[in-house]
Amino acid sequence: MRKLFLVSIATILASTGALAQTVVGTTGAGHAATVQIEPQYRTRIHNYVAEHKIRPVETRERIVVGSPVPREVELEAVPADWGPSLTRYRYIYSGERVMLVDPETRTVVQEVE
Repeated sequence: MRKLFLVSIATILASTGALAQTVVGTTGAGHAATVQIEPQYRTRIHNYVAEHKIRPVETRERIVVGSPVPREVELEAVPADWGPSLTRYRYIYSGERVMLVDPETRTVVQEVE
């Protein structure tokens, strides 16, 4: 199952040309996938949050990579200019951190530094 998932991800990335923009990998069996974002896209993400004055969400627990986002937190759609390989994710802005979230599992897959 894991091999099928990895092959599927590699095929999707190669077919969209997104491989040059991001790299998707797993942190091991049972762990969430992480997304590596190129510096120019990190800059676009931070500029977007600043320009649109996105308000941070507030939760009792700290939201970290690999953990699920609480159900009461609304996930926002990723804008297309963040890169085509990121549009499958959603994001939250929490404590001056942008977190990419897998919408199917609500698991944080990457913190945008």
